[in-house]
Amino acid sequence: MSHATSMDTIGGPVTLDDVEKTGPGTLAGRYLRRFWHPVMIASQLQPGKARPLHVLGESFTLYRGTDGIARVTDFRCPHRGTQLSTGTIEGESIRCLYHGWRFDGAGKCVEQPGEPQPFLDKVRVRTYFTQEYLGLIFCYFGEGAPPPLPRYSQFDADGAVVHAEYVRDCNYFQNMENSVDEVHVAFTHRTTALDALNFAVPRIEVEETDYGLVQYGVRPGDKRRKSHFVMPNILVMQLPPEMPSEAGWRDYVSWRVPITDEKHMSFLALHAKVTGDAREKFLAAWTGGPSITPSAEEIAHKILDGELSLGDVSDRPDLTVIQDHVTQIGQGVNADRNAEHLGRSDVAIVRLRRIWRRELEALAAGRPLNEWTAVRELEVISGV
Repeated sequence: MSHATSMDTIGGPVTLDDVEKTGPGTLAGRYLRRFWHPVMIASQLQPGKARPLHVLGESFTLYRGTDGIARVTDFRCPHRGTQLSTGTIEGESIRCLYHGWRFDGAGKCVEQPGEPQPFLDKVRVRTYFTQEYLGLIFCYFGEGAPPPLPRYSQFDADGAVVHAEYVRDCNYFQNMENSVDEVHVAFTHRTTALDALNFAVPRIEVEETDYGLVQYGVRPGDKRRKSHFVMPNILVMQLPPEMPSEAGWRDYVSWRVPITDEKHMSFLALHAKVTGDAREKFLAAWTGGPSITPSAEEIAHKILDGELSLGDVSDRPDLTVIQDHVTQIGQGVNADRNAEHLGRSDVAIVRLRRIWRRELEALAAGRPLNEWTAVRELEVISGV
């Protein structure tokens, strides 16, 4: 592949500027709203609690009823517009702090305490479909009935399933491109547990599939690492084990979810092949101990500002996240792809961009979109 700017590889009426913008009414925003997205680690939302939720350039209210069900609804009360998440939870309902209006789990107004002649049937808040899976709360922000939520049978096997999240101060698509960039592992993550890959720079092979892309990082000795990109924003792969008790590579799935066009959150679920006492030790090691301070994001900004180097934090357990923070935020909040010079090693990034361009052009023209397969099982091999 000859050197070319990213706009040469994209072309057409839809550009990566369109891919980056995900607010209401934007092309990418309309497209992403056709899929399920994780919005919170389930254990962080206790029954009877509400939280503000910011995703896809909009704000919502996320609460868990005392019946245990997580619900998402409008950000503001339709009466006088205050923030609903400051209210109280009663059963499946949320009651506004300001004047006590109460809305049931379907969004219907069921109580207006200060009104001598209530007009309940004229007021409601919008609600959104939710599901919980792999310890995460998922929400569907689109119109009509949602598609099936993708599920991964490798997580059903014996072992331990854990989860994590982070916020990154750059556009979500930079993280998506990083997801299909196997070459960066040999350099960005050279000093982490990923050294099981021996850090040979791979030759990249990529194919489009009925769910998105499959990528192969081919290393000397025909060692092949397979990873999958499930449309629109899901990475499925394996990671090397970090504890002697693990019986094989870890199963991994992650999602890149826009908060705004300049910030996104990432959620991951990880399945470790441990049982019995080893499982309990793994869970204790994953969840135990105080939170690490300063945060990975703060450390990354200090490195980008020249106050620290990666060598100064080489003993941090979240070093991989810090390394990715540094490289992706280091591209700028919104990467300037017109200034890029892409090569043969970037073939998977080019394919990902082309798929997104094709889908958004179809959406803009009112043509049918690709019906991506709702994945149940993927063959994920480490190959090393």
